[in-house]
Amino acid sequence: MNKKTLLSFLAIFLLLVFIIAGAVKADSVLAVLDSSARMDFPARLIFDISAGSDASITDIRLHYKVDRMEHAKVTSEVYIDFTPATTVKTQYILDMRKTGGLPPGSSLSYWWTVSDASGKKVETTPAGIHIEDGRYNWRKITQKSVTIFWYKGDDSFAGELMGATQQALTRLAENTGAELESPVSLYIYANANDLRGSMIFPQEWTGGVSFTPYGIIAIGITPTMADLEWGKRAIAHELTHLVIHQVTFNPYNELPVWLDEGLAMVAEGELESDFTAALSKVEAEKMFISVRSLASPFSAFAEQSLLAYAESDRIVAYLINDYGREKMFELLSTFRQGSGYDEALNKVYGFDMDGLNAKWQASPEGAAVK
Repeated sequence: MNKKTLLSFLAIFLLLVFIIAGAVKADSVLAVLDSSARMDFPARLIFDISAGSDASITDIRLHYKVDRMEHAKVTSEVYIDFTPATTVKTQYILDMRKTGGLPPGSSLSYWWTVSDASGKKVETTPAGIHIEDGRYNWRKITQKSVTIFWYKGDDSFAGELMGATQQALTRLAENTGAELESPVSLYIYANANDLRGSMIFPQEWTGGVSFTPYGIIAIGITPTMADLEWGKRAIAHELTHLVIHQVTFNPYNELPVWLDEGLAMVAEGELESDFTAALSKVEAEKMFISVRSLASPFSAFAEQSLLAYAESDRIVAYLINDYGREKMFELLSTFRQGSGYDEALNKVYGFDMDGLNAKWQASPEGAAVK
């Protein structure tokens, strides 16, 4: 082999070495080394990730999806701010004070996508996180489609609440034909302060809340006889909101407030004295709030609010008493189709909200469901 041929051979050999080395280098190893999520209830949800690659990691994104009733499945995507490097360890804190809280018992799924400078991209398998209020040692009982969680009070206390829950569901089905379509969870806090501690920016008067898209109810009930009776009524009220939300869920329209709140009031049973007193003040002069006005959110003033709830109870009771369970279920089904307020009433009963206003006021019925 002459010198010229040897040099050519060496040049080709070195070129092949560089090509192979370049190919190996281009084939970077990109991987998510660790991923986790934890809840700092109720304020923050913390997502941690570490990833490594032979090439510089340039892009990390968090994706998450909350499990709830919604008309379109929404996936949130978060761009993570970090310094590019071959090894990255970072986190993202979801501040519930900005996005709104998640109730105990709710859940979400999340996953990551990571890219490096070589163009490689990996996506992790979705993982789930269950949101719980870890401040308390929860116990639970389940009957049919209802699970009650509680941490203060004995088994009989929880049993009483479960009995009231099942009775409320039976009464609602008898009055309206509406039944649970998905399971429901009730979180019973030992008092209103504990309940408000589980919420983001709660109102100071909050004693119970129905998280209807999640199928979750949270109520503060002290395990005493006096508070137990209030608790049973509160459960019936909030449970009705949740069931009615399930059976009328649609992307076009919500129920008029008088119907939603009236059904919940009827579910509680006989009107309490505060509400009957509010009715008595205006009954003689027939100075009621009109049904059309009651279709909108109620007044923030206590006296007008009491009257609005009391009237809604009477209006719904009138419809159930005089026209029956089947008509009420037909009305709810019509709203599920996205009908407007007057349109739905006309279709089912043959009168609009103004007609209903005149009819219920002229009727001796409405104080309580027969």
